Amino acid sequence: MTAETAVTVPLLTTDKPLAQAYDTALLDLDGVVYRGPDAVPHAAAALREAEAHGMRRAYVTNNASRTPEAVAEHLNELGVPALPAEVVTSAQAAARMAHACVGEGGRVLVIGGAGLLEAVRELGMKPVACADDLPAVVVQGYSPDLGWKDLAEATYAVRAGVPWIATNTDTTVPTARGIAPGNGTLVAAVRAASGAIPQVAGKPELPLHRESILRSGAVRPLIVGDRLDTDIEGAVRGHTDSLLVLTGVTTVRDLLAAPPDRRPSYLAEDLRGLLSAHVAPTREGAGFALGRTSAAVVSGQVVLHRHGDKMDAVRVLCAAVWDHDGEADASDALAALD
Repeated sequence: MTAETAVTVPLLTTDKPLAQAYDTALLDLDGVVYRGPDAVPHAAAALREAEAHGMRRAYVTNNASRTPEAVAEHLNELGVPALPAEVVTSAQAAARMAHACVGEGGRVLVIGGAGLLEAVRELGMKPVACADDLPAVVVQGYSPDLGWKDLAEATYAVRAGVPWIATNTDTTVPTARGIAPGNGTLVAAVRAASGAIPQVAGKPELPLHRESILRSGAVRPLIVGDRLDTDIEGAVRGHTDSLLVLTGVTTVRDLLAAPPDRRPSYLAEDLRGLLSAHVAPTREGAGFALGRTSAAVVSGQVVLHRHGDKMDAVRVLCAAVWDHDGEADASDALAALD
């Protein structure tokens, strides 16, 4: 069953652990595997146990600044098992898009960091740093070292008609000091100066999804993420089942308000959700039930009867609210979750 079906049947049931029902987990990083400088609790152990069940993994990130080797090294430092070949970045997806434009040996104006430079070279293209070097395509990705001169070079080339690819358009990026401008903000500067619109490689667009399938060899993949607007929307676009974990930016309130194209197939508190079977709520009267927990919308208000597991309550709330197109007041029900 695909995520396209999951738009109609909001949550899916599997009688086997997800790590057995799917052959490969396509894992987002920040908010799923780590948060800032630390691993998410239970993440490393859950991934090792999922591997013991036969599930392979790919770490799929919109961040184009670091090389796969650097990402894998960081994960291993946190106790999370990772090989460089298991890391798939938006830089790699963007480089493949550029290769389709210019072929091996083509000149690419690289506006970005080490990860983007390596990805371009990996496919046999020649990075250049100036619009006067006559690039055949511009590829722009995030780097904390980018400055006005870099954005100006991109603008000169794009205004001259050179095709333009952005690794991603995330407007913000988390740093040790807080939230800072991301690649989308820098792309917006070039867009404002050039009047052009780039092709985009990263989530929720499909090039990164295709790259992760290609590099991981996944046959029955499961996308695992914490963001509705990138991970889950990308899964829906790619007709791929998904697991949303509540260890990152998405809250239960956000989840209830999710439109059909941002609704996951499965829900879990954290990556331990890979190790269990999942049961979807079933319709019961005017609402939905799961075990002894039920929820229904009555006169525009969500009424929750909770008897047991918090995640079961979240699942029945989603089923009830999504069944009413998100048009229900769940304030009292959300308060009862705490």
